[in-house]
Amino acid sequence: MDLKQEQDLIQKVRNKERLSQEEGEALYELDLYTLGELADEIRREKYGNKSYFNINRHINPTNVCADICKFCAYSASRKNPNQYTMSHEEILEIVRNSVANGAKEMHIVSAHNPNDGVEWYMGAFRKIREAFPDVHIKAMTAAEIDFLKREYGLSYDEVLDLMIENGVDSMPGGGAEIFDEDVREYLCKGKVTSDQWLEIHEKWHQRGKESNATMLFGHVETRAHRIDHMLRLRDLQDRTGGFNAFIPLVYQRDNNFLKVKEFPSGQEILKTYAISRILLDNIPHIKAYWVTASINLALIAQEFGADDLDGTIEKESIQSAAGAASAHGMNLDDFVAMIKNSGFQPIERDSLYNELKVY
Repeated sequence: MDLKQEQDLIQKVRNKERLSQEEGEALYELDLYTLGELADEIRREKYGNKSYFNINRHINPTNVCADICKFCAYSASRKNPNQYTMSHEEILEIVRNSVANGAKEMHIVSAHNPNDGVEWYMGAFRKIREAFPDVHIKAMTAAEIDFLKREYGLSYDEVLDLMIENGVDSMPGGGAEIFDEDVREYLCKGKVTSDQWLEIHEKWHQRGKESNATMLFGHVETRAHRIDHMLRLRDLQDRTGGFNAFIPLVYQRDNNFLKVKEFPSGQEILKTYAISRILLDNIPHIKAYWVTASINLALIAQEFGADDLDGTIEKESIQSAAGAASAHGMNLDDFVAMIKNSGFQPIERDSLYNELKVY
């Protein structure tokens, strides 16, 4: 890209013109600080100096999985011999303790357990809703929904309606990985396809519900695959408006069967955050999920387009199994202090980004 092409691209971003696949790929050729400046301008126009987080609890009720993904260190069907499945009573006890600690959201994501029926999944949500009517239940990735459809002969519509009937408020964005089907064939053959993932979220949005969108990067994908992934999300968001956040998830390298030798640098990760803020003009929030990015890089990402750091989490099992330092979550006071010390204003939010407390 010569100087004129670079200047034209920068001007196009500043004019808020939509970029194509080719132009999205060209953004990676800009230097880090130029990209950061462009993304930061967009972020500050939307949110000023605010940095959002919530007080939440991640619950992973089972690690028994019918699907085999090369990048997964959590599933008991691979290297992990320690299988577990929580009872509804165990799940409720976790919720009870977390609510007592101030948690307002339960983020519930499981492996694809073929040993427990639909009632195990839906019954857990129903019991949480009955016992804690004010808690926000974010649960069931599109991959889990596709698993229930395949395993029990249900339609996507039937699973989604059951989720709503049993108290699920919003959907997490997991299972998206990278939408390119050749990459998916290598990463997670047999799992939900890219078109199915998008279809499930579109159906969820049509029911008036919101969800997150994710992208797992830093493994075997190319920059072009990342841009394609973002643009497919942008297209769906144009139709539904149901995504409230985009979460670039940094691949975790430990204890899995994906033989990756070269990992993205901090600069590459920050560029990806910045580009997502530039390309995804219709998705409100860009989340630097500190669990996969590390807390230090997530704090820096606030200057590269990210306006949300997720939450306190309390406990997390899936990413920490692959090496992330997230097993025991983040202390609230420490979290707030880190955001303040990085030059931003901590804003506690609910799961749908309503502001609850300004620190």
